[in-house]
Amino acid sequence: MRMASTLALITIVALAQPLRPALAADELAQGDAAAIGAAIASPDRPKADLEQDARRKPQQVLEFAGIAPGMYVMDVFSAGGYYAELLARAVGAKGQVIAYNNPPYAKFAETGIAARYDGKRLPNVRQVTSSIEDLKLIPASLGAAIFVMSYHDLYWRPSDGSWPATDPMLLLAKLHAALKPGGVVVVQDHVATPGGDPAKVVDSLHRIDPALVKRDFDKAGFVLDGESRLLAHPDDDHSKLVFDDAIRGRTDQFLFRFRKPAK
Repeated sequence: MRMASTLALITIVALAQPLRPALAADELAQGDAAAIGAAIASPDRPKADLEQDARRKPQQVLEFAGIAPGMYVMDVFSAGGYYAELLARAVGAKGQVIAYNNPPYAKFAETGIAARYDGKRLPNVRQVTSSIEDLKLIPASLGAAIFVMSYHDLYWRPSDGSWPATDPMLLLAKLHAALKPGGVVVVQDHVATPGGDPAKVVDSLHRIDPALVKRDFDKAGFVLDGESRLLAHPDDDHSKLVFDDAIRGRTDQFLFRFRKPAK
């Protein structure tokens, strides 16, 4: 009877305690905050990069991606390399960064790329330029990959033919194979209104429906591991082109983390 009374009392006390809310996605991040902070604070970073930090919030983004020293990571459609540089500094000399561009991205950002890597200033960055079809990645080698405002381009079909008809599922299949079990892909992009032909939406607005991104990664064998409102701008007009001066730099953006299952 005494034991039964004690158990009953424990149950009553437990039920009386307020339930702790589920952890927010940001709380689940495993990035090395100190290493990321040191990368951002580096005096060797270009002035133009420093001017973007306030709106880009790289500390929180890279923590969300779980970036830490020694990792082997990939910046997908790296363009001029704002994030490739931060990744390189955060993973350190024992880590490596693949700065991947397809030929149109490399052409578009050629001036920025040349300045970024002039004099071999980021020796742990390996630049890779190839079509998605020809992209070769070492199986089970990557700890993380990031798409920063570039995933939508996989659906871009400009009428002038300046961008190839890229296959999102082919690239995701290659990333899935290249990631270690438990590795992650983080996607940051401009929010589009749900529905519509993705190619037309991207061509006219350079936005993408977040639900489409989730479906793609689910089909590719990833699981949604976290999402954040860090870069949300609720006042953004989703019908505007992201380069419109009224919203440029202040678009509503989603931030998703997808994980390759450990088994």
